[in-house]
Amino acid sequence: MTIDGEGAEAPRDFETLRASIVERRAALPKRLAQVAIYALDNPDDVAFGTAASVAQSASVQPSTLVRFAQSFGFQGFSDLQDVFRSRLRDRVLTYGERLSRMRQHGLTASRSSLVLDGFLEAAEQSIAGFRKSMDPQALDRAVDLLAGADTIYLIGLRRSFPITSYMSYAMGKLGVRNILIDAVAGMGAEQAGFISARDAAVAVSFTPYASETVALAGSARSRGARIVAVTDSVFSPIASPADALIEVSEANFEGFRSMATTMAVAMTLSVAVAARRGEN
Repeated sequence: MTIDGEGAEAPRDFETLRASIVERRAALPKRLAQVAIYALDNPDDVAFGTAASVAQSASVQPSTLVRFAQSFGFQGFSDLQDVFRSRLRDRVLTYGERLSRMRQHGLTASRSSLVLDGFLEAAEQSIAGFRKSMDPQALDRAVDLLAGADTIYLIGLRRSFPITSYMSYAMGKLGVRNILIDAVAGMGAEQAGFISARDAAVAVSFTPYASETVALAGSARSRGARIVAVTDSVFSPIASPADALIEVSEANFEGFRSMATTMAVAMTLSVAVAARRGEN
């Protein structure tokens, strides 16, 4: 049995490959879909890992990586890796590389300065990456959906709560009716209980996804509300019910992910929705 896509010309750049993976994600066999999710969420690991290490991290057999590569027209896993490596050729140095260079040149800095430099670099990388990958049509669609809603429900818990709480503040100041779902006292479901088909919801969540955000987004969708998802992958559990998806991949410093790009998106949605309503 052949896998759909074998024999086709292999993508020559990462964005083309990524688009192909997204387009075919629903038709991929279970194990290949598992590789696809891992590859898009961890492109640097795929670029520089061995077949054995990537397979172990993705919880599949090394032969599955070969099947995955061949399903997209590559001869083997190493050819697939070349495409993942190509996306890194023009990137800025990581914090680790910069710190290594500082040590090589005998430069010193206070610990706090290094930490600040790491977080600033992560923010810069996140914003630069989003500029290249953002989908203007998806952003416009999100603004249209939100501008046409009676009430905008803002759903984002755990690390995403600063994003939705800012949006609630900004929209309130701009005269846009909204309800912030903060789930205080475990009342998230009750706070979202009045969502209707006349409303819209903004759901914000990043891996590891907050289970209550996922559940509330699904509940809002079942009530007929339009959903705008701000998340880090097309495979995110809040991506599938979304009418508009804004994909944000934040860089991290020592495991702490930047929120710079996500906050910029939140500010954009808040101001653009208010402006669109003013035009109407």
